Amino acid sequence: MSVSNPEFSFFGFGQSAEIDIVLDGQEARKTAEIKTEDGKKERHYLYYDGETVAGKVNVSMKKAGSKMEHQGIKIEFIGQIEMYYDRGNHHEFTSLVKELARPGELTSNTSYGFEFLQVEKPYESYTGANVRLRYFLRVTVVKRISDTVKEQDIIVHTLSHYPELNNSIKMEVGIEDCLHIEFEYNKSKYHLKDVIVGKIYFLLVRIKIKHMELQVIKRETTGTGPNTYNENETIAKYEIMDGAPVRGESIPIRLFLSGYELTPTMRDINKKFSVRYYLNLVLVDEEERRYFKQQEITVFRKAEKVRKPGEKSVYQQNRGLQSHISDREHQAIQEQKQREAQQQQEQQEKQEQQEQTNEHTENEEVENENEDE
Repeated sequence: MSVSNPEFSFFGFGQSAEIDIVLDGQEARKTAEIKTEDGKKERHYLYYDGETVAGKVNVSMKKAGSKMEHQGIKIEFIGQIEMYYDRGNHHEFTSLVKELARPGELTSNTSYGFEFLQVEKPYESYTGANVRLRYFLRVTVVKRISDTVKEQDIIVHTLSHYPELNNSIKMEVGIEDCLHIEFEYNKSKYHLKDVIVGKIYFLLVRIKIKHMELQVIKRETTGTGPNTYNENETIAKYEIMDGAPVRGESIPIRLFLSGYELTPTMRDINKKFSVRYYLNLVLVDEEERRYFKQQEITVFRKAEKVRKPGEKSVYQQNRGLQSHISDREHQAIQEQKQREAQQQQEQQEKQEQQEQTNEHTENEEVENENEDE
């Protein structure tokens, strides 16, 4: 995206150069999609927390032989949050600046290298109903009348790793002497391509249930205190049953999340907004009365690479992987290491004993040969 202020060429102040940002290794770098404010999708290069952002800025003169005076050229790496109801104020949580050129004059096409080392990118890129979080590079050619500006967005994904031990959710819904339902979901934390597996048990049914469904609800919360605003969106609907259940009946649930546009759970991002997800169990009786029960779940973006227990990934080393390894798992890893060290020591002792035995046997054979002689 290019942004520049209008200039009037007949005064001699026309935009005489074009700016292009080329990122290092962009041919091999992955891209990702993100929604824009108007609901369309854009594709940009993908980065993670702790990764270096480097490349070059090409300034090309529009006409051969022309020149352009400037008061300096700079590049910025910016992470900002924009509230749609407060468009005049952009809240920057990351802001880095590099000077590319001191004031002077350009007479030919020029390239400038830049590097932002191990940049902190703590939050996931996000476009919602009332808020946007974006990362971008901005090149500014400072001029006397009007600056020339070029912006290029990047997308940031946050990766998480949770232990396999993941608590299941068990809850009950009931109306005294009328309805008693127990439901169970296999876990409380799901990655973006996960499957929600569960069961519904009907323990008491004295009302005529017509319809039952499971919903995945996304709740975007912006603002604080009295200015807090919640935007709810039903992301997914899964019909559990259509018709009346009987006592003792159990119905399985299997909802694939990969077919829906989800983001990771985002809690209190820079004290500006949150994005949370809920499983909502809805029952409708024949008189169109609705009964529901909500339960919050955690949605996360799973690291693709499978690693050995305790092994750090590149993203972890760069602070990109938010490790959620429990004390129990950490203890298990330490115990495994101790067992391996003990086994190695025992094996070494056995090997030494075997060598001593072999040496003793050889000595005996030599003595016997001498006696025979």
